[in-house]
Amino acid sequence: MPLTQADTARTVQTKDWTLRYYEAGAGHPVVLLHGSGPGATGWSNFSGNIEALAVHFHVYAVDMPGWGGSDAATVDRLDHVEAAIQFLDALGIDRAAFVGNSMGGQTSIRLATEHPHRITHLVTMGPPVGRLPSLFAAGDGPSEGLKVLIEAYRDPSPGNMRRLVEIMCFDKARFATPELCQARSDAALARPEHLRNYVDGLPKGAPIPTWVDPGLLPKIQIPTLLVHGRDDRVVPFESSLYLLASIPDSRLVLLNRCGHWAMIEHADEFNRLVTDFLRNAPTR
Repeated sequence: MPLTQADTARTVQTKDWTLRYYEAGAGHPVVLLHGSGPGATGWSNFSGNIEALAVHFHVYAVDMPGWGGSDAATVDRLDHVEAAIQFLDALGIDRAAFVGNSMGGQTSIRLATEHPHRITHLVTMGPPVGRLPSLFAAGDGPSEGLKVLIEAYRDPSPGNMRRLVEIMCFDKARFATPELCQARSDAALARPEHLRNYVDGLPKGAPIPTWVDPGLLPKIQIPTLLVHGRDDRVVPFESSLYLLASIPDSRLVLLNRCGHWAMIEHADEFNRLVTDFLRNAPTR
């Protein structure tokens, strides 16, 4: 029988947070960190990956503070790096591989710069790097995808969720299903405090983890796999090109016909790439 959300759901109390997470498998710990959209959770981002990765690893997909079934958080309290460290400590995990999409990738990169002794491997999918000069993206502020994401936070109706899911994917006909759009809308509306805290934080800057200091990237010595969609309309793939040029032990897989959700649109290939990388890239 396939794993279900109910089968894998767990809750843990850390020093500062009650966190929901989804757990499966045994072996080397692998922590999956979701992106920032309304209705995003560890399960909604990684339901197509948890079971495949759990064949080889002990997988934990976490709802970070301010998302999903975890505690609400105002922007001034958000520190996902500290929350991730507290999560490891609460479960007695010394070191883990981190796999992060978008905001979760940004958190994972910061972990590699601030707590390198707690992370064995770094895998990112479409992380924003920071306010760097852009060659390919528009220069008038947030990307097309981020503008749609912010509007969906302000009004998480099924219609706006459809616009959000469509802009996240290359293959809209296959992935922007009415069921997914309704599910994301329902998940967002189930926790209105998450929506309110995000919107209230916008005048202070989008409430996501602080930007990574680009000067620290060359100091990352952790094996790094960068996966990015060629057709990403949320975070342009030049973000991962910059990371590739900056992180010494890194490699990049750029996928055509792929938007911001590589782990969803190309789940089988993504699962193979990550499994091979985690099993074979030597740790320091």
